[in-house]
Amino acid sequence: MSRKSPDFKGLVGVYELVKRLRAPDGCPWDRKQTNKSLKYNIIEEGYELIDAIDSDDNRAMMEELGDLLFLVLMHIRIAEEEGRFTLEDVTSGIIDKMISRHPHVFGNVKVNSHDEILENWEKIKKKERKSIFDGISFGVPALLLAQTVGERARRVGFDWPDPHGIIDKIREEIDEFLDASDDKKKLEEEFGDLLFALVNLARHLGIDAEDALRRTVRKFILRFQKIEEAARQKGVDLDNMTLDEMEEIWQSAKKSEF
Repeated sequence: MSRKSPDFKGLVGVYELVKRLRAPDGCPWDRKQTNKSLKYNIIEEGYELIDAIDSDDNRAMMEELGDLLFLVLMHIRIAEEEGRFTLEDVTSGIIDKMISRHPHVFGNVKVNSHDEILENWEKIKKKERKSIFDGISFGVPALLLAQTVGERARRVGFDWPDPHGIIDKIREEIDEFLDASDDKKKLEEEFGDLLFALVNLARHLGIDAEDALRRTVRKFILRFQKIEEAARQKGVDLDNMTLDEMEEIWQSAKKSEF
């Protein structure tokens, strides 16, 4: 005898679905999960959402947002079952925080530009923390982390006045990197300094370093796949192709993009 399909609808329905899966007679796999066992699933789903956004794929974006929402509610339900906090605690907390950080919408503060909104936002958050870097997660991709740190410093005036100063800094970091070529530990340190300087340049130019590198990697893969396709058509193994042969196909792939 088949069970009647439950009628879950809307946001409340998703949470009821989560609760049902976590119930004593629910799904053994879902019941077994903990906040720690699901922590990296959030990162995975977040990246899948980014891919959907970058691909302008609305259907995929809708699906990935659903997966992410489900995981968020799973994390909340697990905490609720353990008596640590509830869905209401989470929702009331974010509502209170967003209202307090938007006095230009919910209060009497007047702002005339995007920059003024950010400056006011930073003043509000400064009252909530001891350091301008409080709340920064080291679990995010390093380029995004570097850009966030640089932006936080900029908001309190610790920054280059224009991109030219950063370009000089990049040249300086390249020289220091080359001088450290015989010392692995120093080499790694100087390479990090160089990357950080490059990210700061991107920030000054209004470029998202994380997105820029992601697009470059995608472009590299697409071009290299042209080499793989050419090898298949010739019946040649990639290992047997010369670098000159691969470079010729690579340059041809580059020209075909314009």
